[in-house]
Amino acid sequence: MMIVIMKKAATPSQLTNVVAHIERMGCQAHISSGEERTLVGIIGNGRPFDAEHLEQMAGVEKTMPVTRPFKRASREFHPHDTLVTIGEAVVGGDGIVLIAGPCAVESREQMSEIGRAVKEAGAQMLRGGAYKPRTSPYSFQGLGEEGLKILGRVREETGLPVVTEVMQPELVPLVTSYADVLQVGARNMQNFALLHAVGQAQRPVLLKRGMMSTMEELLMAAEYILSHGNDRVILCERGIRTFESYTRNTLDINAVPLLKGLTHLPVIVDPSHGTGKRELVEPVSRAAIAAGADGLIVEVHHRPEEAVSDGAQSLRPEGFARLSESVAAIAAAVGRRM
Repeated sequence: MMIVIMKKAATPSQLTNVVAHIERMGCQAHISSGEERTLVGIIGNGRPFDAEHLEQMAGVEKTMPVTRPFKRASREFHPHDTLVTIGEAVVGGDGIVLIAGPCAVESREQMSEIGRAVKEAGAQMLRGGAYKPRTSPYSFQGLGEEGLKILGRVREETGLPVVTEVMQPELVPLVTSYADVLQVGARNMQNFALLHAVGQAQRPVLLKRGMMSTMEELLMAAEYILSHGNDRVILCERGIRTFESYTRNTLDINAVPLLKGLTHLPVIVDPSHGTGKRELVEPVSRAAIAAGADGLIVEVHHRPEEAVSDGAQSLRPEGFARLSESVAAIAAAVGRRM
């Protein structure tokens, strides 16, 4: 895989000729236009490619290889930030997006109350799990399709786009019929059949980092989705497993600026799973935004002591409202907006 850098004065017809030549070689061309230069990313077919011939074509300044193993996700291939639009929310760019809701959908009444509360406090999207991958087979596994129907009804009530997890490739069509964003959870980050399926669905995807995954493994997982031409991928740092026992996971705050440098994809943070403790969610959220995160996904429950899952890390609605205010102050301090 390589990149063709067009001259500043290259004409549209010269660009067309370069793209046509790439496609005649059996490769795909990905055009990225900037203020100064137009780049053409070449996605190969495994056969040798004649870079010298390309460099001799009219309008071409030079070619250069893509050195990262993740190609489409790399800033080398796509230097400008990708913005993912979901309803009225835009993930990436100058804005900060808040996604909030309970770990699991429990009832229509529960979701309606929480949905209204988080919207009033500034959330732009609603989260809630209809299918719950749990460590124990005896734990609550979710309401399934009934949970999806509840999410759909609450979306109509509140106007908030819905983010929910899909666990199996065969469930992608069903979940897509109710959800605005397909979430791939930490346990499924390297479920390659699922990654192919959500990529083919051409729906925005929230991809969570695995519990013991490197950042390169996360980006290679994103590459599976991007390989289907679905570039609406949002990366999520949600904490990794370490030797520390005082928190549920160790939130890798380093991942935020590192990922922002490596990839054009937006990056959000899950402070709820990252810490596992309600009292840590707000301070870690502030740190995430200060580090450059494009948003947060936060667990909120109106009665966390009665929640069927993750009550200990769920904020009450009033706690989420305080978080929203404090995060807005940090966003303004670093030149971002809510």
